[in-house]
Amino acid sequence: MKDQMPDRAVAGPKSSLSEVAWLFFKLGCIAFGGPAAHIAMMEDEVVKKRRWMSHDHFLDLVGATNLIPGPNSTEMTMHCGHERAGWPGLVVAGVCFIFPAVVITSVFAWAYQQYGQLPDVAAFIYGIKPAVIAIIISAVIALGKKALKSVELAILGAATAVACLAGVNEIAALFGCGLAGVLLYLIRHRKTTLNSVVPLAVMQLAALTPQLTNGRVFWSFLKVGALLYGSGYVLFAFLDAELVSKGLLSRQQLIDAIAVGQFTPGPVLSTATFVGWQLHGAWGALAATVGIFLPSFLFTALLNPLIPKMRRSKLMGAFLDAVNVAAVAVIVAVCVEMAQATLTDWRTVLIAILSLLVTFVFKKLNSAFLVLGGAVLGYLLLLV
Repeated sequence: MKDQMPDRAVAGPKSSLSEVAWLFFKLGCIAFGGPAAHIAMMEDEVVKKRRWMSHDHFLDLVGATNLIPGPNSTEMTMHCGHERAGWPGLVVAGVCFIFPAVVITSVFAWAYQQYGQLPDVAAFIYGIKPAVIAIIISAVIALGKKALKSVELAILGAATAVACLAGVNEIAALFGCGLAGVLLYLIRHRKTTLNSVVPLAVMQLAALTPQLTNGRVFWSFLKVGALLYGSGYVLFAFLDAELVSKGLLSRQQLIDAIAVGQFTPGPVLSTATFVGWQLHGAWGALAATVGIFLPSFLFTALLNPLIPKMRRSKLMGAFLDAVNVAAVAVIVAVCVEMAQATLTDWRTVLIAILSLLVTFVFKKLNSAFLVLGGAVLGYLLLLV
């Protein structure tokens, strides 16, 4: 039976806003594993447990978010916050999700600047990664059931997953699948007259002038945040070109910044906080953090009102359906790549299998316990 639930929140503004703040602060503290895992955790919290929106609407948001620059999971928190508590919810959700990662990264950045090295947390990350794969698989199954509305969409999704695994750019694959969906619609409805098509707008931030004390740092990260598409790992290529090649940051510092992004929860773009601290201390960290995340708030605020209009347009609805199945396919491709890199011995395979069993047996269990359990199990198994 199809979900019957409102897309908007029903509680009062104050209670909704506090609920949004607490949920995304909690997720910001325990969201390990990258955007695919973060979105899986959000789907579990806002669709399955709290029923803030339907699976279909959540998929629309995931698909649309993949079409704009910026960190996908962070932008999804903003969409979810808006669904529950309006425009204040959009801002509060984004800030609360980012805040824990920024604070934790700032502590590491300070310690690194003082002592020149990072703590050894490899044993815990060793166990977290296979547990995260189980979380992603659980979300793929739930989202895939809603996205695969026809045989044609299933074929498009499979083709997108294969293309991504073959090395095709994720954004190109998403747009290609969306256009294929539009072509299929036009072939089926050759005689239909379409009266409303809502195009996606992309904001141009080149005219903005940095006003913060560390204007150069702010401006560098603002440009990155406004142009960053795809995986957070693309960020490191930008930073290499923007800072390392210009002698503002050493390559070792960049490598250590990547490491911090891997073993801290929340968005990997909090790496900017670490880099900013190395450049100009606490104020540099603030400038870099605001600069890299500001475009995401602006892009999401621009896109959110357009999604319902896109869905009402039959042509754009076909585009969204295809993009949604492509988004699930991209998550599948990410999961396969993570599995290839992570499941390298019997310990990681065991953690992944146990995590999958827990996911399917205890369906209401909070994903935070899987992350914590994976970390502890990974540490203990390495002692064997």
